[in-house]
Amino acid sequence: MDAPGGVANSNERERRRSLRVLLDVPIVVRGQSVESKPFQEETFTISVSANGALLVLAAKVAVGQTLLLTNSETRDEQEGRVARFGSPHGGLSQVAVEFPRSVAEFWHINPPPLSWARDKA
Repeated sequence: MDAPGGVANSNERERRRSLRVLLDVPIVVRGQSVESKPFQEETFTISVSANGALLVLAAKVAVGQTLLLTNSETRDEQEGRVARFGSPHGGLSQVAVEFPRSVAEFWHINPPPLSWARDKA
């Protein structure tokens, strides 16, 4: 395993562009709800990768829409697209967000999984 808390069996790893790491990162998500109302929500990630994250969200969003994620610890910002939804988590939606390009440094994992360095190519 490349990093502590990494999750993925060999079949998942083949489908994914980068290894997922179980990591609770506080983030702020901004966007528009499906009701076309702007929102800003403090939340956290369940898992992260060089290409995005799985996070929980109370706001109602749609697959394909763009969100702005801010890492609360570093204030780094990254735009992402809602890729899919997971099972509800404590009354909140699990939302998979995909970055337009690999941005491993957004999560500030030191050292990052070895596969993340290869993903930047």
